[in-house]
Amino acid sequence: MFGRLLAPRNIPGYITGHTSGEAMSDTAQKRALRNYRSRLMKRGVARFEVLGLDTDRDLIRSVARRLAEDGADSAQIRAAIGRTISGEPPKRGGILEALRRSPLVGADLEFKRSKETGRKVDL
Repeated sequence: MFGRLLAPRNIPGYITGHTSGEAMSDTAQKRALRNYRSRLMKRGVARFEVLGLDTDRDLIRSVARRLAEDGADSAQIRAAIGRTISGEPPKRGGILEALRRSPLVGADLEFKRSKETGRKVDL
């Protein structure tokens, strides 16, 4: 008796022909979403959600876009954000380190100025 009461045709909302509990297992939309996510993974990009102020939406999107490009700017952005968030004071000697990395190191440039008195100005 109980078997007849629980038969699928006695369940409200039952649609004939569905053998599983899901309505449609592989719709075009689900397939497209799965393909899109796999393409993102191949590029090394992850999709995630963040919470923030509505006014910061464009800023967060632009930062995320620049970071995803993984160019020279992205390393600088990561470093700047990392320093800001860590709360550590900036380390000293950064300008000197940058000058030492310069391609002009060892170029034997001379920085001598001429010692002219200048021009005469009639005021």
